[in-house]
Amino acid sequence: MIYPANLEQGFSIGVTATSAGFEDEVDYIRLDSAIKHFGRLGYPVITTPNVRSGDMKGRSSDGARRAMELLELIKNPKVRAIFAASGGDFLVEMLPFVDFQIIKENPTWVQGFSDTTGLTFTITTNLDIATMYSYNFSTFGMGNWHTSLSNNLLLLEGKDIVQNSFDRYQDGYYKRVTGLEEFVLEKEVEWRNISPKGISDADEIGISGRMLGGCLDILLNLVGTRFDKTAEFVERYKEDGILWFLESYNLSSDAMIRGLWQLKEAGWFTNSVGFIFGRPAMYDIQYDISYEEAILSVLGELNLPIIMDADIGHVSPQFTIINGALGRVESKDNKGRIIFERR
Repeated sequence: MIYPANLEQGFSIGVTATSAGFEDEVDYIRLDSAIKHFGRLGYPVITTPNVRSGDMKGRSSDGARRAMELLELIKNPKVRAIFAASGGDFLVEMLPFVDFQIIKENPTWVQGFSDTTGLTFTITTNLDIATMYSYNFSTFGMGNWHTSLSNNLLLLEGKDIVQNSFDRYQDGYYKRVTGLEEFVLEKEVEWRNISPKGISDADEIGISGRMLGGCLDILLNLVGTRFDKTAEFVERYKEDGILWFLESYNLSSDAMIRGLWQLKEAGWFTNSVGFIFGRPAMYDIQYDISYEEAILSVLGELNLPIIMDADIGHVSPQFTIINGALGRVESKDNKGRIIFERR
């Protein structure tokens, strides 16, 4: 596994709109606030033109333009980390225009979540280059950073800290008025363990393996395409075992079952050692099937440890996951922790 050079003071952070861009005043305030935060910490920010462009029906620009602006940042030797400006729905449109050879020759940290899965997952599985699954750039514009954002920066700087589950999380979405809004932490974080048969769910779960994953909604778009090198990846790293981290934005119970079944039948879960699921953002229950039931109906037969409702993905705050790194996840008494090893 290739780990890009650490983010160091004096080097730049690049921001590009791989999916949606910004188009209203509140978004611009949040963007400028994030730029100032990083500037005060010694990290100048370079934004590509499409970041301040969001008028193309959910797209910052066409796929070719998005790929070109990403690659301009990749080729810039002063840029050590590249953030997606925000999420969206149409990142996959840029993938045919991305020159992956340029990324291979210039390993750079690429970070984002949700729709950005289309880029981070593809880079890691196609090129064996680690990526960061965590906040898109706009989140860093909040007035006072949550601990999870500071942890994110420490990991980009090369510090392999222990990330402990948070006390509370934000349940739902709130309209921004000032652009500087912080998380509204209102519900208690409670991780849940599903142990292999013969072991009590009350026991501690500890899983070690090479971490791989992202947003299920997007992974399902990648499976079977020319960008899908997942089966080859999990075979290359079979001695480490694959520890999947997965989360969903708005999959319903029936879509969740069909999607996990598709990935399993495509060979993605071969050589798996366990699964950790983030809290779903919007889970539409069909046929009275709960989130846990949907997951177990497909993955239960694998008889592997599963951790649910972890601090990963759309329901903030979230961990920073190093996609492709060796990870150790521990969960007991509704709390958990994670630490990475870069080899």
